[in-house]
Amino acid sequence: MRRLVGDPKKAKYLLSSFRRSLSSHRFSSSQSSSDAMPTSPPVTVDTINPKVLKCEYAVRGEIVTLAQRLQDELQTKPGSHPFKEILYCNIGNPQSLGQQPITFFREVLALCDHPAILDKGETQGLFSADAIERAWQILDQIPGRATGAYSHSQGIKGLRDTIAAGIEARDGFPADPNNIYLTDGASPAVHMMMQLLIRSEQDGIFCPIPQYPLYSASIALHGGTLVPYYLDEATGWGLEISELSKQLELARSKGITVRALVVINPGNPTGQVLSEHNQRDIVEFCKKEGLVLLADEVYQENIYVPDKKFHSFKKISREMGYGDKDISLVSFQSVSKGYYGECGKRGGYMEVTGFSSEVKEQIYKVASVNLCSNISGQILASLVMSPPKAGDESYESYVAERDGILSSLARRAKTLEDSFNSLEGVTCNKAEGAMYLFPRLHLPQKAIKAAEVIKKAPDAFYAEHLLNATGIVVVPGSGFRQAPGTWHIRSTILPQEDKIPAIVSRWTDFHKKFMDEFRD
Repeated sequence: MRRLVGDPKKAKYLLSSFRRSLSSHRFSSSQSSSDAMPTSPPVTVDTINPKVLKCEYAVRGEIVTLAQRLQDELQTKPGSHPFKEILYCNIGNPQSLGQQPITFFREVLALCDHPAILDKGETQGLFSADAIERAWQILDQIPGRATGAYSHSQGIKGLRDTIAAGIEARDGFPADPNNIYLTDGASPAVHMMMQLLIRSEQDGIFCPIPQYPLYSASIALHGGTLVPYYLDEATGWGLEISELSKQLELARSKGITVRALVVINPGNPTGQVLSEHNQRDIVEFCKKEGLVLLADEVYQENIYVPDKKFHSFKKISREMGYGDKDISLVSFQSVSKGYYGECGKRGGYMEVTGFSSEVKEQIYKVASVNLCSNISGQILASLVMSPPKAGDESYESYVAERDGILSSLARRAKTLEDSFNSLEGVTCNKAEGAMYLFPRLHLPQKAIKAAEVIKKAPDAFYAEHLLNATGIVVVPGSGFRQAPGTWHIRSTILPQEDKIPAIVSRWTDFHKKFMDEFRD
């Protein structure tokens, strides 16, 4: 070392070499250590939000995934299955199954989206005069006449005015456009209310059982607790106030604060239409217990029996003398259902009444986060609540299209209802409204045990067999929840009328073979 000190250049060289060697050793050790550690993706099923894992949406679940695979196989290998097409009876999606849109609605939409053609002479011969006039009215309400621009977060004010006038004409009571929030279908409106109401798992939302999976899914996603109340199948899916009282008491005994009551009228998946007397009891119950009434009324046009009519919960509550200070009520409507079936246009609204101005500010804030709903959906929502009137050029053709669709749906519902009731071990309540039937399956024990072996719910087991044999897609009742020990399937009534006989025939043949195969 003393010699190195005497030779500065050599000492500097050796010191530099030593440092490089040490650095290389450290890097190599670090790399070896890193290589030895197990690597995993940054996101796994174990590390995502557990609320996402908890939520389920059976309408587009496992059965539908299988159906899509079978459809691909039919396209790539024709003749590979004992059917030529997949019939999607799992979801209320009318136009996908051949229902035609309402001409007046589409004419107005086309003109609003391409206003340049309004000034062309040919337009007068291609479009009805009232469609042209309505398009001008709507465009005048849109800043810049631009359907591709953002709107007010609650929706275009002029369209909300039209919707409020439509609600008033329907109910006979005033509606405030400032209480209306236009949304991309009814689903986002439901999510907004769940965001507002649910603070923790200790907050509960009353839901009918069977229920539409949007509610169980949104409650799970927002971290709340679903509090069930069971509809009575033996009385046509009746809603008993005694059942509500029992379930409310049970929930409160568990420390759950029940915030709201969901009512679906007409019912999904059950298809019942509530009586006015029953609705008054529900309003009284919500007022007495301090619950927000969440009224899903998206099937208000879909009523198929002469002895039942649709009455909005807002109308019922106002007739009872209750105003904004007496009951908090949120009503949901959509352009996806009814006779219009414009699911892909994503239009809808909620009318929010009985909330303080401070709470409304918070609802508006949540709406603002999403900027606004799409403009085509907003326009459609206004058209649905203000269709052509007597004397308008389009009125007769509009009425013919509307009544043709609704009368056909009524015939299809009756045909399928009778068909289900003719099957061994199947019972089906009357189809009063909506777009579905929810028949009960009384399955042989052998079939139930076979389902248990492969860890499937018996109605899912039945639905999978039905799909593989016939190409018909339905949703197992277990996806909607149901009374313990009962099994159902939900089928839409939406396949076109000329296809219903073939569906009945294929289903009947399948069911007979299924029951014979699993007979006890």
